[in-house]
Amino acid sequence: MHGPGSASWLLVTLCAGSGAYCLLRLRSRVEEQRRTAGGEALMGFGMAVMALPATVVQPSRGVWLGYAAVFAAAGLWMAWPALRAPRHLHHVVGALAMVYMSAAMVAAPGGHAGHGGTGVPVVTGALLLYFAGHVLLSGARLAPVGAVVAGGEGAPGGGGDRAACRAAEPRPDGAVGWADRPELVLVCRLAMSMGMLAMLVLMS
Repeated sequence: MHGPGSASWLLVTLCAGSGAYCLLRLRSRVEEQRRTAGGEALMGFGMAVMALPATVVQPSRGVWLGYAAVFAAAGLWMAWPALRAPRHLHHVVGALAMVYMSAAMVAAPGGHAGHGGTGVPVVTGALLLYFAGHVLLSGARLAPVGAVVAGGEGAPGGGGDRAACRAAEPRPDGAVGWADRPELVLVCRLAMSMGMLAMLVLMS
């Protein structure tokens, strides 16, 4: 999913940074945080590799087939908690989007889908609408969550963000760990949705 060089590196940095923070969240004191962090880290680093400029790496179709298989398996793994808690459906959609973009890479001439006109327009459009909505919703949640955490109270939020807010309870020493800050969890998910949006735009 290759765009202009500087834009590609910006996207790589955004996604890799999000993946790195998700690895940090694996140390969270909240089980739900740890459970979702692994899948989100995989998503972040996977997107970072996919966004690398063509001048740096040009994976073969076999690599993209492997990518599709990995994220299909990840989607199935994430689907189980989604059956019990619909808030996890976002992770399933993200994994399916990665499978879709990997398949587009396989079908594209030369294995590069960053020049537009790749994929199925209806599917690409539906994913664009979904991730654009997620970006807007996450952005809207950031201000109230940050304000409430600063006041030392539980932050309101829907879905998986409630676990992040519970995790923000101070440790015995009065500090809140970096892995447990709800506003950073939201920023991480917002960044990955923006990255996904950018890669889908390159396909359209």
